[in-house]
Amino acid sequence: MAYTKFYHVLSFYLATLIAIYEFLLSVLPYILNPASILIAFADAFLGLYFRFCGLSPCTIELDEQTTMHFWSSNPRRSNKPDLLMLHGYGGNSKWQFMHQVGSLSRTFNLYVPDLLFFGKSYTKMSDRTEVFQAKCVAEGLRRLGVERFGVYSISYGGFVAYWLAAMYPEAVERLVIVSCGIGMTEEQKKDQLNKIGRSALKLLVPESAHDLRGLVNISMHKATPVKWVPDVVIRGFINVTYEKNRKQKLEMAEYLLTEKADLNLPILTQETLIIWGDKDAVFPVNLAYELQRHLGPKSKVEIIKDTGHAVNMDAPISLNALITSFVLGDRFESSK
Repeated sequence: MAYTKFYHVLSFYLATLIAIYEFLLSVLPYILNPASILIAFADAFLGLYFRFCGLSPCTIELDEQTTMHFWSSNPRRSNKPDLLMLHGYGGNSKWQFMHQVGSLSRTFNLYVPDLLFFGKSYTKMSDRTEVFQAKCVAEGLRRLGVERFGVYSISYGGFVAYWLAAMYPEAVERLVIVSCGIGMTEEQKKDQLNKIGRSALKLLVPESAHDLRGLVNISMHKATPVKWVPDVVIRGFINVTYEKNRKQKLEMAEYLLTEKADLNLPILTQETLIIWGDKDAVFPVNLAYELQRHLGPKSKVEIIKDTGHAVNMDAPISLNALITSFVLGDRFESSK
C-alpha cells in the first residue's frame, strides 16, 4: 500500500516537471507576446490535467511521412472498455475535450488523438480527406494494441469517425456522432453557408479576434466569457493553436466545404447514437433525423435542449452521460 502511494505521488511530480518543461519549450517562439505565453501556459496546464486523469502522451511514426500524437490511458485497465475520442476544428484535443476526459476516464480506457495538422500530428502527404484521417487513426490504434473500441466524435471528427466505422467494421463496436453534417446535400450545404453569412474558412481557421469571436458565437448557444476576453488574449490563442500548419488546416477546410455530396454514403453496420443540440446554428437539427433515416433501425437520436453546435462545451454533463450509457450498452445492462 505504501509503495503504491509513493508510486502515484512520484508519478504526479514527474508529470508536473514534464509539463513545466514542455511549457518552457512551448513559450520560446512567443517570448515577445505575453498573451501567447499565457495561452501556452494554459495548454501546458491542460496537458497536466490529462495526465492527472490517467492519460499519457505518445507520438507514433506511422511511416516516414506521417506522425500521429495520442493521449492514451496508462495503465490500460482490462476491466474498462476502450473509447476513441475524435475532435473537430477549433484547437487541439486538449482544448476540445477538457470537460470530458475527467468523467469518461473513470469508465473507459481513453484514446484521444490529435487529428492531422492539429496539435503534434502531421503528414507530408497531400491527401486532405477524412478517409485518410481515418486510416491514420486506425493505424495509430493498431500500433497501440487496440483492436476493438467504441468511438465518440464531434463535428469534423464525426466525418472521420463515419469512415473509420465504414472501413473497419470489425474494430468499431459502437459509434457516437455529435453535431456532424455528414450526408448533407449540395443544396443544404449551400443554404447553410448562405445563412452563416461570412467566410466559413475564416471561421474554421480564424485569422483575427473578430473571426474567433464569430466561431464561438455560432458554435455555442449559452453565454461564454469570450465576449469579455481582450482581443490581445484571443490573438494569443490564435497564435498558439491555429498558426502551426495553418496552410494545411485551410486546405482541409476547403476540401470539406467544396467536397461533393456522396450519393452512395455507406450504411454503417454498428449501432449508432446521433446527438444534437436543438440550437445548433452550424448544422440544423433536421440533419440528425436525416442521418438516422439513412442509417436505419440500428441508429437513434438524442436531442439536448438549449444547446448549440459545441455540445461538448454547452452541455458536457448530459453529453458524457449519454456517451457512457450508450457505449457501455450490454455491459451497462448486465451490471445492474
